Parts: sequence; C-alpha cells; structure tokens
Amino acid sequence: MAKVTRAGSVAPPDGGWGWMIVAGCFLVTICTRAVTRCISIFFVEFQTYFAQDYSQTAWIHSIVDCMTMLCAPLGSVVSNHLSCQAGIMLGGLLASTGFILGSFATSLKHLYLTLGVLTGLGFALCYSPAIAMVGKYFSRRKALAYGIAMSGSGIGTFILAPVVQLLIEQFSWRGALLILGGFVLNLCVCGALMRPITLKEDQENHLVLRRSRASICQTGQCNIWRIMRGSTCRSPELTFTQFFRCLKDYRYVCYLFAVALDGLCYLCLPVLQSFPLLVPFSCTFGYFDGAYVTLIPVVTAEIVGTTSLSSALGVVYFLHAVPYLVSPPIAGWLVDTMGSYTAAFLLCGFAMIFSSVLLGFARIVKRLKSTQLRFLAKESDPKRPLWTNGSVAYSVAKELDQKDEESMAAAVTGCNLT
Repeated sequence: MAKVTRAGSVAPPDGGWGWMIVAGCFLVTICTRAVTRCISIFFVEFQTYFAQDYSQTAWIHSIVDCMTMLCAPLGSVVSNHLSCQAGIMLGGLLASTGFILGSFATSLKHLYLTLGVLTGLGFALCYSPAIAMVGKYFSRRKALAYGIAMSGSGIGTFILAPVVQLLIEQFSWRGALLILGGFVLNLCVCGALMRPITLKEDQENHLVLRRSRASICQTGQCNIWRIMRGSTCRSPELTFTQFFRCLKDYRYVCYLFAVALDGLCYLCLPVLQSFPLLVPFSCTFGYFDGAYVTLIPVVTAEIVGTTSLSSALGVVYFLHAVPYLVSPPIAGWLVDTMGSYTAAFLLCGFAMIFSSVLLGFARIVKRLKSTQLRFLAKESDPKRPLWTNGSVAYSVAKELDQKDEESMAAAVTGCNLT
C-alpha cells in the first residue's frame, strides 16, 4: 500500500504491484527495443527484393530509432495528460499497424513510412512512459527494478533474433513482418498493467496503529528470526550487502566507466576474427552495454526526482534522436566505401570513449565549482549571506549601512517638513 509523504505526494511502495510494473516494462522493452534491433535481420532480404545497397536499406532502422527517441516527449505528454495505460495501448496499436502495413510494401519508401515512421511513433508512446512508471513504484530498489526491466532488450534480442530468421525462411519477409505485427500488439496488454499509484483506503487503520504501538513487553513475544536476519544483513563478513551499497553512491561513475569500456570493446572488435574470441567479446560488450543503458533512467531519477521523471526521460531520449538517425547510414556508407566494418567499429569506439571523457570532465568542473562556492560561503561575513546564480558568487547585505540609514532618515524628515 502506498504511503503519503509530508509534502502530500505518494511515496513509492518498493514492491507489491510494482513488480507487475517491472514485468510490464520488461515486456515493453522486448516489444520495442528488441524488435527494433531485429529489423536489421531483414536488410539482406530488402536489398535483394528492392535492389538497393546497404546504406539505403539502413535508413529503415534509422527512422525507427529516430522516431522512437524524437517523439519520446510526445509519449510523456500523452501519459501525463491522459494516462500511462492509454499512451502505451495507443502506441501498441500504432506500432502493430506499421508492421502490418509494412508487410504489403512495394518499395523502400513505403517501408520508410510504415515500418519507420508509424512503428517508431508507436514505440515512442510506449517506451519512456513504461520506464518512468518503474521509477514511480520504486525508491530503495530502483536500480534492481530498472536492471530487470531494461534487461528485456538484451534477452529479447537473444531470443527473437533466431526466431525472426526462422520466420523469414519459412514465411518470407512479408509473413515475418505480419507475425511481428501481431506480436507487438502485446504492448496493449503491457499497457493494461501500468496502473498509477493510488491511495488505498485502509479499513483497518486501528489495527495497524495498535500493531505499531505494540512492543515486545506488550505482546510477550520476540521474533528471533527478525533479529538474526537484521544482524546478518549488517555483517560484512556474512554478506556482500555493504559492497553493493558502496557502489550505490557512485552510479554516475559506474555509468561513465560502462560507456568507456563499451567503446573500448568496439576498438578491439576488428582484430577478433575467430568464433572463440567473439564469444567472450559478446559477453563483455553486452555486459557493459546493458549496464549503461540501465543506469540512464536511474541517474536521471536521482537528478530530477520521480515526479518529473516521465518528462525528463522524454527529453533525454529526445536527445538520442539525431545519433540514431545519422549513425546507421554513416556506418552503411563506410561499409560500402571501405569494403569492411572496421572503420564503422573504430568510429563507434572513439565516439563513446570521447563522450565518457567529456561527461567526466563536466562532472569534475561541477564539483570544483561547488567546492569553490562552499569555501566562499565559509569565508564570507555571517551578516552578509552568500548568494549564487550557479556560476558567480556574490554577497548581499541584510541591512543597510549606517550612513545609508542616516541619509534615508534625513530625506524622510525633509519631506515631512515640506
């Protein structure tokens, strides 16, 4: 049952129906991100059927990703003004319609509009509201909840990739798109799970109050299991809880390291030419890729809070739109020009490492600035409190100087005499 905070808002219950929200978000990430990744499996069929090169075909994947991120603020607006349930259900209908219409396409332009624009718009209405709902239901276990929910992208890709390939072999690319259109309709079921947090009327408040006031002396009972469990959780020799609690305070740093090491994996990929080397690479790359993707909503929630999380995630994913739009065509152009994927891998690796270094430098500058402001606040006159606009520190006197007071009093006296 949700509780009311002092500010009047509903506190995250950290469990209960929240685990159904996690399950729903897990399925949403499968139906959106995993299915989007599987679209690239159709590229060989599209190139053969429409007689187009890789760069032209890659625009389909770019448009889907771009629309999903570009229209993420629209998904936040719909969920805030209507409901998260209505937004996800509407998005599921649009995405399914895009796949079904795409199965009847006669040119790449038709796929751009149906499989690209329409499906991407539907995914946008589902993705950010579902992720925001997890943050509203969890506080202490937020990282765990997001880890489970966001793992749907990797697990779904692992399962759907061979399934989609089998569907293409059995039913051609048109039949496979039609079946995926029916599969994506499960987003409507996921939307039905996303009920908002509401205050449940407690008909037995007096029993809860009596239990909260009771003590061991009043009841005459002592729960030995709870005492042992409490001591175990607080013992570093018996559990690893303390270690993971230490990492909790460094989520931003973990995010930076995950992005940088993911880029390093890209740089190592061109020299890995055998299957025994690609297997550990896939595990390492997938681990760090899943780590930084999972930490995006966690870090965002810590910065803006759960109230504005849906709108903030809409803006965050909106900023992903341009890279999602231009990256696949650029990579396709490099493949067509160079004749290999090496240049594309190197570009991705250096871009991710540079972004990690840039974010780390921005964090250091922010820390230095806050340290400087605290130092100035400590050295300033207590009667002249320190004010700041975020970049420049200055002080304003609470009271006027003695001379200013005397001149003002004289001016008032002169006005009264006249």
